[in-house]
Amino acid sequence: PRHRGELAEDAIVAYDSSSLGQRYDHPQFLDIPFVELAMEHGGERIMANTVATGAILGMLGMNLEVLLETIGSTMRKKGDDVVEANLKAAEAGYRFAERECLRCSFTLPPQAKPKMLIQGNEAIALGAIASGCKFYSAYPMTPSTGIMLYLAGKAKEYGIVVEQAEDEISAINMALGASFAGVRAMTGSSGGGFALMVEGLSLAAMTETPLVIALAQRPAPATGFPTRTEQADLLFAIHTAHGEFPRVVLAPGTPEQAFFLTNKAFDLAEKYQVTSFILTDQYLADSQWTLEGIDLGQIENKRYRLRGEEVADPKSYRRHAFTENGISPFALPGMGSYLVVTDSDEHDEEGHIVEDAHTRVRMVEKRLWRKLRKLQSEIRPPLFYGAANPQVVLVGWGSTYGVIREAVDALSKEIGIAMLHFSEVYPFPSREGFDYLRILERAEKSICVENNATGQFARLMRAETGFQFSAGINRYDGRPFTLDSLLGEIHEHLG
Repeated sequence: PRHRGELAEDAIVAYDSSSLGQRYDHPQFLDIPFVELAMEHGGERIMANTVATGAILGMLGMNLEVLLETIGSTMRKKGDDVVEANLKAAEAGYRFAERECLRCSFTLPPQAKPKMLIQGNEAIALGAIASGCKFYSAYPMTPSTGIMLYLAGKAKEYGIVVEQAEDEISAINMALGASFAGVRAMTGSSGGGFALMVEGLSLAAMTETPLVIALAQRPAPATGFPTRTEQADLLFAIHTAHGEFPRVVLAPGTPEQAFFLTNKAFDLAEKYQVTSFILTDQYLADSQWTLEGIDLGQIENKRYRLRGEEVADPKSYRRHAFTENGISPFALPGMGSYLVVTDSDEHDEEGHIVEDAHTRVRMVEKRLWRKLRKLQSEIRPPLFYGAANPQVVLVGWGSTYGVIREAVDALSKEIGIAMLHFSEVYPFPSREGFDYLRILERAEKSICVENNATGQFARLMRAETGFQFSAGINRYDGRPFTLDSLLGEIHEHLG
């Protein structure tokens, strides 16, 4: 009843009145005896889920064989009796809905081939595997835990060490140790856990040790809404930790972007010896998407570290040598006669502690300015979608991609409208090659859409470019934007 007003005209709610103890006499409510059918045809109450799944397929006019094959393959280990009972339960639900759902005016066409069903967290984990990640340490914290669980499930198959640490301080330091020793390493958490990692982040910067961090946002402060969504850690990821040093912040909007941006995070972390963030949130992390597949041919997996004889002159090797681009040669310790030295204190080119001002200035310039200039050239501009010369431009980042794109499609018949979606947010994209600011400045209305209260991306853009949006749409109740609510707010701003 709470959501009845949100139903489309042809929508149907399937429910079991005997389980709820309440019946709804409304044409959009279909009463299906899930439990009764489960007991009658499967013999177990728990098979009500199987009945329900079969019923939904019956309502959609889909091929029941798809479900029957899935039951046979996924429940094989439980024995023939369990498989047979679930097959009967599924068919019972399917036949009931097929017979009773006379109002169902929607069907799904048959699928030509199987597709990939994937969550955002799974896409990040797959991207890490494809990028050669061999060590993942974390303490479980919603909504990042799914990354660790997926990697743990694939650890034996791909030779990955997955360590559940006692806390996030240990998690980031374990990952740093693994990275220094020579493997691609990653950790992950949500805002509260990442707060404990901050000192480790500065250690990674001072020692120039590559690291990838998955930061899955949820509403805060403190415990907040553990199982809800928000985009309020953007500035935290960009500015946190003591001292000044570069980092990379990537914010995917789809699982496909999550896969490839995770790969880019590993590549940039290794290439520039910095920390890369994959900034996601509960909405993207736990949502399921259907993909045709992922093109593995686009994966970058270049090796940047030196091993053994690849070090030209072992006697003169210096871990933190000054270079034109700020990137020092990174040799793996213990693989040759060279010596690898680093330190959390300020140090010289060899890695030994120093106190002199001249070396300090040169090291800061090396770690910060030289790398930052090169890093910015690696950042791609925002995705542009919609009218070529729009009157209205909607801007978003991260998980708002899908709903903003739908809003553009819905409004395109009424007005010239387009979207700019930022998935690579720091260093902030330059205007070379694509002058996105020109599009914003020429539009009559520019609206920034964010899942936070203070417009963090709008503030970041103003700080980086001087541009100020004419309006902002902010949602911070822990729920993602829906198309209807977003369209309503856009209409208000357009009058």
